Amino acid sequence: MRQLLLVGSLAFAHSAVALPSDGEIRHTIEERVQAIAGPEGGMGIVVGVLDEKGPRVIAYGDSGAPERRPLNGDTVFEIASVTKVFTAALLADMARTHDLKLTDPVAKYLPGALTQGTKLPERAGRAITLVDLATHTAGLPLMPDDLTALMELPAARYSKSDLYRFIAAQPLSPDLGSKWAYSNLDYWLLQEAMAARGRTDFETLMQKRVIAPLGLKSTGITWSPELKARAAVGHDAVLQPAPEISSLTVFNLMPAAGGMLSTANDLLKVLSVVMGYEDSKLAASMAAQLRTRRPADGHEQALGWWIAGSGDDTIVFHDGGSFGFSSSLAWQPQRRVGVVVLANQTTGAGGIARHLLQPSTPLGQPSRARRTEITLDAATLDAYAGRYDMQDEGIVVIGRQGSLLTIELPASWGLPKLRLHAQSEHEFFATELPLSLTFEMDANSRVTGMLLSPPRGQRAISASRL
Repeated sequence: MRQLLLVGSLAFAHSAVALPSDGEIRHTIEERVQAIAGPEGGMGIVVGVLDEKGPRVIAYGDSGAPERRPLNGDTVFEIASVTKVFTAALLADMARTHDLKLTDPVAKYLPGALTQGTKLPERAGRAITLVDLATHTAGLPLMPDDLTALMELPAARYSKSDLYRFIAAQPLSPDLGSKWAYSNLDYWLLQEAMAARGRTDFETLMQKRVIAPLGLKSTGITWSPELKARAAVGHDAVLQPAPEISSLTVFNLMPAAGGMLSTANDLLKVLSVVMGYEDSKLAASMAAQLRTRRPADGHEQALGWWIAGSGDDTIVFHDGGSFGFSSSLAWQPQRRVGVVVLANQTTGAGGIARHLLQPSTPLGQPSRARRTEITLDAATLDAYAGRYDMQDEGIVVIGRQGSLLTIELPASWGLPKLRLHAQSEHEFFATELPLSLTFEMDANSRVTGMLLSPPRGQRAISASRL
């Protein structure tokens, strides 16, 4: 399963060594920015590092705004699914103060009046609980499977009622509560339940119970004029300005799953509390996030956090990726070292973070983002239209929309329909995400399949034409 807001690789080396120096970190991110953006620039990466010597910030590149401001520790980024760490901290704090129990059914806080008369699904009398949602074991899909192409419809066309109806129709797995499947819908339901219990909206509750107690001055959900003045401009896979996640259909409804904004300096404060360098009244709740764990595809899922490795090599982390930003928050409890990586392009912040914590972990080589598009005639495009089988991944549908191809990926990927641009007769790419594909032909020039490169750096997948 390839998911929009999920880490692409969970391969970890084992080597407890000192963090790289500021100069080494700058060299690493400078190489990556130049490889992606070239001499024209337009994007950058900010790295925050925390150890017993205190926090430090290293940045390279620019905001992407017309004035090309240099990035720094106070530059504001979308943090995408790193938001889930904050959402889970709020849940843990409400459990600590007995406002709710992790084992409570989510339906307890979402009666029919709030779910517009729909009934949340159950399995053999077993209801979805809050802890099922927080650990991605509720059995819900990543996203609704009826997403339209980005920016085709105004955000208001998809409502809370639509989300509730979609969830109510989902058949739950017999493994409810134990089988892990990453889901933004899980965290949307958490958002709704906590807001209902707190008798306020989710943003106000988050501000009061998490952001303010942590002393975060540049973290939130809504873009204020002050935050906007320090914002990096998000860039898509080909370095064109990307839409804000809050402006997109469905995504605008679920800030708890991936809609927060923050800075490297604020995220370093979060790491300072979770690693015990700084005290906070939220420290006990954040520590409790790690005590609840369920197995999750080769690592462990805590409340919000992913945990990989063991002993001195344990890494606690979460990555995020929107249509214009990439982010990662990662730390090692035994060594008490942590890193923040923020980029204003869809590059792999998570890989950088884990490489900095464990330099023996390979750092993949990025490719240049800017591409040259060519125009193909309608007959050539029509020859590619059809259904393609990726075997265990599912069916891909290629269509034509005017002078472009479109691609509809399996519902489990959680992606809307994307437009494909030609860079050669057989090679195509998406602009919204770093997804590309090459069509394969037989000796008679008939299309037999394609090789698809997913958006998060996973191995290429072969698909046969049906």
